[in-house]
Amino acid sequence: MNIMDFNVKKLAADAGTFLSRAVQFTEEKLGQAEKTELDAHLENLLSKAECTKIWTEKIMKQTEVLLQPNPNARIEEFVYEKLDRKAPSRINNPELLGQYMIDAGTEFGPGTAYGNALIKCGETQKRIGTADRELIQTSALNFLTPLRNFIEGDYKTIAKERKLLQNKRLDLDAAKTRLKKAKAAETRASSEQELRITQSEFDRQAEITRLLLEGISSTHAHHLRCLNDFVEAQMTYYAQCYQYMLDLQKQLGSFPSIYHCNNNQTSVAPVSSASSNVIGSSALTSTSGLVITSPSNLTDLKECSDSRKARVLYDYDAANSTELSLLADEVITVFSVVGMDSDWLMGERGNQKGRVPITYLELLN
Repeated sequence: MNIMDFNVKKLAADAGTFLSRAVQFTEEKLGQAEKTELDAHLENLLSKAECTKIWTEKIMKQTEVLLQPNPNARIEEFVYEKLDRKAPSRINNPELLGQYMIDAGTEFGPGTAYGNALIKCGETQKRIGTADRELIQTSALNFLTPLRNFIEGDYKTIAKERKLLQNKRLDLDAAKTRLKKAKAAETRASSEQELRITQSEFDRQAEITRLLLEGISSTHAHHLRCLNDFVEAQMTYYAQCYQYMLDLQKQLGSFPSIYHCNNNQTSVAPVSSASSNVIGSSALTSTSGLVITSPSNLTDLKECSDSRKARVLYDYDAANSTELSLLADEVITVFSVVGMDSDWLMGERGNQKGRVPITYLELLN
């Protein structure tokens, strides 16, 4: 029974405090009561903390979007994180593209120029996918986690103490208001005692809040270190990707890499009667569509009336009697013929002669 009486009294006291704060807050909004202002230093600290919280949230969310563009995947990872369970590993976009390229290259035939190039590109894409996965893991650990810890830990503590400070201020101003209204000596003495207590509690809570807020500078220093870690992770990732693509470009350079534009604008121009003919001009592009300088340097042949030696890059079986079969690494003589398709040259080996595809050749100096 005594415990029940105690609980009832406590509830009544809490209700009275809440009502007193509500009345004080309402009168302040209506301009009917005075409000104790916080000192300028504390106000600046509160503003700095709020600004830090807002921008930290924005940076954190946008970093998550950068690392994981798929919103459904982000939601799934969030749910698993809240359940304290590890999200299932899934193949990322570069890895998926790489697997498609490898499967396509295998289907077309690893022995063909296109098939072989697809496989090489696919392997590189999968390596990029692995690097992407490492970037996400490193960034989440060294950058996102500290930002999230601040939002969900330190700032929540600051917000809690800030709310307590606001309540203590309302209690202090309510006590000041009651003291002003007190007329009887006994009531006035009681109000003065209440004011001293509320003033002490307010000062104590202001000091606690100030100490917490001054830690924001340390938070900025910590986040700066985390930012450096994030930049280093990105630098490592982009350096890896650059190296992978550089290696791929070199590998593709050993493949047949000269393709004419599919715009039907290729022209075959005859030369003077004193010289042999040359291949019609057309754009030289790599398999990626970028203009490249081919190691075979067919431009020399176009501008030269003489025949040239060429090394065969891949085996080639003649489709009919007008073509010449080729063996990888053999050296043959090639020259252009007026009216011949721009993707072909005339090849000669001893007494044998026939058309050969340009993409299977590397011209020699």
